Amino acid sequence: MICPVCRGATRRLFARHGHWIRGCEVCGHHCAEVAASEGHVARVYDDPYFEGGGDGYPDYLCEGDLLRAHGQWYARLLRRYTIPGAVLDVGTAGGFVLRGFLDSGWRGRGIEPNPRMADHARTRLGLGVDVGTLEGLQRDERYDLVSMIQVVAHFYDLRKALQRAAKATRPAGFWLVETWDRESWTARVFGRHWHEYSPPSVLHWFSPEGLRRLAGQFGLREVGRGRPPKWIGGAHARSLLRHKLKGSRLERFTDGLLGVIPDRLAIPYIGDDLFWALFQATVSFKEFRDAPPRQSFPGPGQ
Repeated sequence: MICPVCRGATRRLFARHGHWIRGCEVCGHHCAEVAASEGHVARVYDDPYFEGGGDGYPDYLCEGDLLRAHGQWYARLLRRYTIPGAVLDVGTAGGFVLRGFLDSGWRGRGIEPNPRMADHARTRLGLGVDVGTLEGLQRDERYDLVSMIQVVAHFYDLRKALQRAAKATRPAGFWLVETWDRESWTARVFGRHWHEYSPPSVLHWFSPEGLRRLAGQFGLREVGRGRPPKWIGGAHARSLLRHKLKGSRLERFTDGLLGVIPDRLAIPYIGDDLFWALFQATVSFKEFRDAPPRQSFPGPGQ
């Protein structure tokens, strides 16, 4: 299996949830050994992902207020770099993050593979949302911002998805990415037991530097990076912890304690393993498409 980031060779590192995690011997990227396709997306992100607990949500729609506020937070952050314009929100789900952007002066639409979630965004929040994946995006519109909040790690065809994103980005437009940092202190301490090693729903694990280099391959440069605030509903936190502790020595001792967490309690996430990065297009998509392929990719630590 070749690395989707640099085309280098990968090797098996360890297995999680019945799937091998592979590491690139050239750039260090981690990816899941999963035969992913558009059908994979339909299976993994069907309704149980949003209401069945486990690695997903016990009730995604109950977190709407927290997610809407998250979109508003990013809209405020973006004022340092640009003015509101047209946004394409990838992996819109129920539309709450996109609604937060629109509350703050942006306009635009979303794309979401789950038909029920897309319908919620359209009928309950009044948003324009297409059912589908970024890899299969057919629209020709171009946007000032492509937002990929908690989605880049889930792309079944990483390079095709980012090529579509580049095509949808206006000259000097932006990508906003939020994802998890496999080189963070939290990830290093937990190693193979880090909570984000959860294939097959998660397929890629980035470092900030690796993501910067990857965006550069598509004609974008990093202009900002940081750690966002993150709040989790009590029911979601309880469900995730029970799933992660299942079968461990801690499961029996923590089950009763987790049961007292109120469902709607907003709990701040205090880990250091979540980051956002903002990238700006430095060339047009035509220039990117017509340029010769970039051959070199520095190895880990270079």
